[in-house]
Amino acid sequence: MTTQPPIDSVDEPRATVPWRSRLVQVVFASTLLAPLGVPLVSPALPVIRDAFGVTDATASLLISAYFVAGIVLSPFVGALADRIGRKRVLTLSLVGFGLVGGASAFAPSFGVILALRVVQGVAAAGIFISTVTLVGDAFEGSQRNAVLGVNTAVLSAGAAVFPVVGGALVSYGWNTPFYAYFLAVPVGLVAAVVLDEPAREEVRTLPGLDYLRGAASAVAASGTFPFYAATFATEFLLFGAVFTVLPFLLTSQYALAPVFVGAVIMAAEAASVVASTANGRLSESYSNRRLVAAGIGAYGVGLLGAWAAPSALFVGVSMLAVGAGVGLVLPSVDAAVSDRIPASFRAGALSLRNSTTFLGRASGPLVFAGLAVVVGYPTLLLASGVVALVGVGVGSAVGRSRSKGRARRTGVAPAEESPR
Repeated sequence: MTTQPPIDSVDEPRATVPWRSRLVQVVFASTLLAPLGVPLVSPALPVIRDAFGVTDATASLLISAYFVAGIVLSPFVGALADRIGRKRVLTLSLVGFGLVGGASAFAPSFGVILALRVVQGVAAAGIFISTVTLVGDAFEGSQRNAVLGVNTAVLSAGAAVFPVVGGALVSYGWNTPFYAYFLAVPVGLVAAVVLDEPAREEVRTLPGLDYLRGAASAVAASGTFPFYAATFATEFLLFGAVFTVLPFLLTSQYALAPVFVGAVIMAAEAASVVASTANGRLSESYSNRRLVAAGIGAYGVGLLGAWAAPSALFVGVSMLAVGAGVGLVLPSVDAAVSDRIPASFRAGALSLRNSTTFLGRASGPLVFAGLAVVVGYPTLLLASGVVALVGVGVGSAVGRSRSKGRARRTGVAPAEESPR
């Protein structure tokens, strides 16, 4: 069922993005739509709550149900992408994401919207997994980092802009933001027409759970566990410390108006865009492991800076470091997993990364909100920064120890320790 691979990276410089590539254009368009899932709806939650007469906690289920579906079902979506093809999964996911999301605008009850959000969360997982896997299939080395970096930048830009869009649309009615989801349908149709299925090794003999066990074994043998841990830490801290704790801290300690709180968070997103875009160039000189370590370290510095900041302005400056950390970690993780996992299990491995991402996003706000009641917001920022820096130190020490052990056994330094 495989066809000729798309013409993408063959004649391109190592760390540049082939903007004229149809694959790149479709992937970036799909990724830009992905943040519609949560940032677009979040500003509408109070209006939806009032429209259906539910509580705050019940209205928030529209967010958690979306994430839970992605956590649980991402591995199965990845298995499907490895079995029937990335193009098919992306096309079906985009069309499903658009139709199910748009149908929410016509839902007669809150329960129907909630059910549609669960289905939409599965479709969103398909978009995330198939786009990153397509890039992993089509590109190698620093160019893979470059494309994945811009892909993360596109995601961050959408996450920064769509809350404003959602807030503007909901002023016309509780259901108006949901109409925006229909934009995914034409993108899905374009993907079906212009994309070729990347050449890959097919998996015909591993149905169902056998495939998932095979993918898990491939991940375990690849030594990528630290990258999954870094993904969880990044999302856990971002959604717990930055998106949950920081707004309350800025409001209570600095009496900052909501619009300025949003500006601080947007500063972090802007820094993420810049760092993500530079990921390809950085990967020519530094390994993915070192870029991830630097990103987590930037998180630690930024969180400690926010804790020690004498003013709201310094908090905003500290968030630049946090945003840069996101831009260093996420593309490097995807590039490392794509490098180390065989193509036959690549979508499955990246689906586990997606589950890890959603788990961090779902658990971070719950854990930080609970701990804040006991220790307070400043202490949480201090502890988070210290843990991030200690984690970098321990991870680097373990990495060096393992590298020296491999070098003694083989007489050859591992490739991951040197530039590509």
